[in-house]
Amino acid sequence: MKHTSLFNYKALNEDELKSFKENGFLVIKSILTKEGLNQMQTESMAAWAREKESFDPTKSWLQNSLLVNIHHQAPTVRNYYFEGPLVDIASQVIGPNIKGATSQLTFKMRGNTKPFGWHQDNGYGELEPYNAITTLTALDDTDRGNGCLWLIPGSHKQGQIKVNQDEEQKKTQSEIIVEADDSLAVPMEMQAGDVLIFNCWMLHKSDGNYSTDRDRRILFLRYADADAVEVYNDRKPRLGRLVKGATRFTEVSEFEANI
Repeated sequence: MKHTSLFNYKALNEDELKSFKENGFLVIKSILTKEGLNQMQTESMAAWAREKESFDPTKSWLQNSLLVNIHHQAPTVRNYYFEGPLVDIASQVIGPNIKGATSQLTFKMRGNTKPFGWHQDNGYGELEPYNAITTLTALDDTDRGNGCLWLIPGSHKQGQIKVNQDEEQKKTQSEIIVEADDSLAVPMEMQAGDVLIFNCWMLHKSDGNYSTDRDRRILFLRYADADAVEVYNDRKPRLGRLVKGATRFTEVSEFEANI
């Protein structure tokens, strides 16, 4: 079902696809309509309020900044994740068979000045084949003042960066930080309703939110090949709803099929 009152559907043109391949990222303007943005903000904040509090410097970054599986609690997010314009865009970049791999809110509320260092998203959950994409949909205007994302264009070309973590680091889900040249970084300033998509190997970071009156709220959705496996987990299939095409894994084709 096309939710045309909530989302703006579009296909990437040849220049955009070429830019994505070369630079590893792309910003798409106004993917959400005004109505879609308002509904997503309302539903996301209701879900956040049920489980989270205001920023607490004594808590971990996971406790302060992440709410996983937001599509279980927000119907507009669920429709956007499973049936929205990003599904078709993902199929242009990845291929015809697509599953949703991650759904979460990534919030940097006012007062949260903690930076998040350079990393690759595939460093936190290494999937193969290596063509997964991250999509970040801005629920607020995001700029340098409230902790926008920074990335290094073309850095995806170096491939997977191996980072060794001991068992304690893995158990506590500590940050995976890699070395990068800050002088090459570009700020991803967006307006609410825009979406940033980037390659799973893209180096990116974010600074703290030093604004006194603005939050930086982002919807994080990750898409992968429908047959993608978790390299770090004995190559078991990554579970996620099949949103386009087909898969060889029964557990994927049946996962959340009725949600």
